[in-house]
Amino acid sequence: MPVMVEMHNTGDSGAGSEIVAMIEHVLCDKPGDWRISIAGSRENDKWEMKIEGPKGFERSYTLTRGAGEHQPAAIRDLILKLLPSGT
Repeated sequence: MPVMVEMHNTGDSGAGSEIVAMIEHVLCDKPGDWRISIAGSRENDKWEMKIEGPKGFERSYTLTRGAGEHQPAAIRDLILKLLPSGT
């Protein structure tokens, strides 16, 4: 199913590519259309992540560098926790 991942103002493009690939891998076998956007801030070390999916599913989360939440594996684990049960 279609998965769209957008990243803006997150800095390191190498890590960004790895994050996009990780998210696509997590969601590739989930039914429906998924859209994930991650937007960084030039003012602090926080990224805002928004997940939109089928049947009106929507979640937002703030990823903090100091908590290790900018790492691809941490983002993957968080997305898996935020997904609706049964997907």
